[in-house]
Amino acid sequence: MQTAGVSGPLEVAIDSKIYRGANGVSLEAVRGLAFSLPAGAFGAMIGESGCGKTTALRIAAGLDDDFEGFVRRPERREAGGTRLGIVFQEPRLLPWRTVEANVRLVLPPERQDARLGTLFETLGLSGHLQRYPGELSLGLARRTAIARAFAIEPDLLLLDEPFVSLDEGTAARLRAELADLVERTRTTTLMVTHDIEEALLLADRMIVLSNRPAHVVADMPVERPRGGRDAGWIAEMRIKVEKARMQATLSTGDPT
Repeated sequence: MQTAGVSGPLEVAIDSKIYRGANGVSLEAVRGLAFSLPAGAFGAMIGESGCGKTTALRIAAGLDDDFEGFVRRPERREAGGTRLGIVFQEPRLLPWRTVEANVRLVLPPERQDARLGTLFETLGLSGHLQRYPGELSLGLARRTAIARAFAIEPDLLLLDEPFVSLDEGTAARLRAELADLVERTRTTTLMVTHDIEEALLLADRMIVLSNRPAHVVADMPVERPRGGRDAGWIAEMRIKVEKARMQATLSTGDPT
């Protein structure tokens, strides 16, 4: 699996995203949120629950075009267009299909026989391919969802709280497996999470959001290699992230 040939960064500029209720009440979820993620980078968009980060991710994915601004996604030079892999908070597996069939469902007809053995092995699914979603633990279901996203060899991978509700042991194993896949495929990746430690373990860019309406209050590179991110370093970085949030909240120019 590789993403060689992918051209350009992910560029997101959301001037405004407003939800309008049936009762006439409007809610601005995002205002002035802008960032650029270089090809092959792993960005983590961090914010409190309800701040608008999932809304921003849906816009980046093209699932919501009712906003002011623009999004440019990385494309394949030889073909044009973007191969987009998405992992939602819920695995969203078809209950009447096996693990392998759920993963292969996203492949075009000419690639239905693609060799996915390495992908299944990396995610610990090799012994579960003929099981159905109802027979899986949440951890295995999430592994299947990640495998489905990588099966198409995506140019851009978007993850919405992919480890939420998992016990820490399972989440740690899944984070390691995801990091391995991203490093080997050099896939441009954007993950949204409220978990600062999770973001620090995986990302090489920290995009810190304000409370609603969401905008970027800090864009911080993470230069230390993933293997060297120990507890002391994570604690120091957490303080920096929380300080950025606090300064945004206290700033008189901040709209939150």
